[in-house]
Amino acid sequence: MGSRRTTHDVAIIAMGCTPFRDHWNSSADDLLVDAVQECVGSLESVTLDDVDAFWVGTQGSGMSGQTLARPLRLTGKPVTRVENYCATGSEAFRNAVFAVASGAYDMVMATGVEKLKDSSFSGLSAVYPPADGTDVDWTAPAGFSLLAPAYQEAYGVDARDMRSALTKVAMKNHSNGALNDRAQFRRAVTAETVENSPRIAGPLGVMDCSGVSDGAAAAIIVRAEDAHRYTSRPVYLKGMSFVAGSGAGLASDGYDFTSFPEVVAAARQAYEQAGVTDPAAQISLAEVHDCFTPTEVVLMEDLGFSERGKAWRDLLDGRYDLGGALPVNTDGGLKSFGHPIGATGLRMMFECFTQLRGDAGARQVPDARLAVAQNLGGQPGSCVAFVAVLGSER
Repeated sequence: MGSRRTTHDVAIIAMGCTPFRDHWNSSADDLLVDAVQECVGSLESVTLDDVDAFWVGTQGSGMSGQTLARPLRLTGKPVTRVENYCATGSEAFRNAVFAVASGAYDMVMATGVEKLKDSSFSGLSAVYPPADGTDVDWTAPAGFSLLAPAYQEAYGVDARDMRSALTKVAMKNHSNGALNDRAQFRRAVTAETVENSPRIAGPLGVMDCSGVSDGAAAAIIVRAEDAHRYTSRPVYLKGMSFVAGSGAGLASDGYDFTSFPEVVAAARQAYEQAGVTDPAAQISLAEVHDCFTPTEVVLMEDLGFSERGKAWRDLLDGRYDLGGALPVNTDGGLKSFGHPIGATGLRMMFECFTQLRGDAGARQVPDARLAVAQNLGGQPGSCVAFVAVLGSER
């Protein structure tokens, strides 16, 4: 399978991101306007009129490009609505990038939004079309809860060590989120709080699961050679890949739940484009899809940050802490932000953008040069996966 660099290199010149939390008094329209205004307002010489085309990612908060065109009062502009499970925000970004890289447009905007808190869906927002009856009928917590026991059996990790590693993911990400005024949950948690939380599915308790929230984010993208016309600190896209799995894992007795093959494939392609040969040493920080605590453990290995069977130990040793060798989810991740589906992928980009520009304050990773944003949708055995490598230098 081939995946090539785009004809034109591209750069992000501005981003905006609302707080992710209970926005009872704001609509999806309001959130989009807030994110877009922050994004455009950070540039002195750009207005919405300068943006040639727009993409909006949302799973349940809109049905067409008018989801964005209406609140922004856009006239005569192409606006495309996309959806791709939990990687919906990433899909908006990916399509916007291709539009600039192809030469079709000079400046584009990618946005993502979701209102979940006051919907009837809460955190279980998928409405599946009629199928052939072979779909696995389980909840997201149930599906992802299978990762932990499978990992233990595959690598000989005892139950106490596995529990400690899952607890460390939650503690680390909530500690990071406590430093972020855009996060939904801004309080560090103890091991006792995590491990004594009410059980949800298998070994997973409430504190092993990401929350439910509302939010929106936006990015403006141009060709790399044009970036310095608008900002002295652009962030460059070095590599990007998206893989949609066939779903065969759920139909196979051999699927072992210790890896997401879609993530492995997407990471390999993105790293090849970016010239990354040793991600464990070359990547400065990463934002990953910690929908559940065991997901982050598995992703550390799928992304090449830890050796197979060693991520649990690396987590406990502090490798992925804010002050560790490769900080992961420096903004607090899904654990601290919740997961408004259409916005999450762009929220990850926003943290990478902020870190690479040196604007992360107390969360700042020193000398950050390369960042990974990884977004996952679906369920173990039937996933879609996005991986991007962003850099501070062209």
